[in-house]
Amino acid sequence: MSRSRAAGAPKSTDNYMRERAQEEKHGIADSESDSEDSELTGSEEDDTSWISWFCSLKGNEFFCEVDEEYIQDDFNLSGLSSQVPYYDYALDLILDVESPNDDMLTEEQHEMVESAAEMLYGLIHVRYILTSRGMNAMLEKYKNADFGRCPRVFCNGQPCLPVGQTDVARMSTVKIFCPKCADIYYPRSKYQGNIDGAYFGTTFPHLFFMTYGYLKPEKPNHTYVPRIFGFKIHKQNSLESSQQQPQNNSQQPMNTQQNTSAGNSKLANTQEPSKAT
Repeated sequence: MSRSRAAGAPKSTDNYMRERAQEEKHGIADSESDSEDSELTGSEEDDTSWISWFCSLKGNEFFCEVDEEYIQDDFNLSGLSSQVPYYDYALDLILDVESPNDDMLTEEQHEMVESAAEMLYGLIHVRYILTSRGMNAMLEKYKNADFGRCPRVFCNGQPCLPVGQTDVARMSTVKIFCPKCADIYYPRSKYQGNIDGAYFGTTFPHLFFMTYGYLKPEKPNHTYVPRIFGFKIHKQNSLESSQQQPQNNSQQPMNTQQNTSAGNSKLANTQEPSKAT
């Protein structure tokens, strides 16, 4: 009968030591590879531009990356220096340029420069997305539904586009425009809901669908019909008619004023002949 070791029996000391040495060797190699990966990750983070970093932040998914060539052209930035505080510092920060007077700023001023850089980038962004390059960048995001989908049931998850209710900064937050029902809604994310609507403007979604007309969807054919126990509600008792009544009532005083003014003019006309006689 052979003396071969059965399964589960203890290993010899020599074999055990050899395996431990191999494990330690592999462990050192793994730790070295991990450290190399961490070094690569750190170097990649160092190489990341401010624009890429800003657009990758949570809540900034609506922004596209503006070409640095576009930002370096002074013509594209005309009028912005008077709107943004610390303009030169903010522009240098966006373009990853080290400012010579950077060390002279206090910590509070550094925070103000970072806030100014975000504002400046947003005001540049609203101009850039109206160009062919910018619109093409937003097209890719629209195809991926990065801007969200319409919450209206009968729009069947139609992808939306960001839009502002005004072109003036710090007036209102960004909304999403549905091209199917032609209405605007709040973004689902609270982070996206805090973005200034002026960074996308009132023009962009409408110019977008004029440029890419083949993407414009058809209007929805269905509308919601309110029912009680399966029966349609009469128009007089419906919510829609109750909403229209205040408008009609508000027009009645105007009509009465017009009638009284018309009546007064008739009386004046009737009185004029008597004066002549």
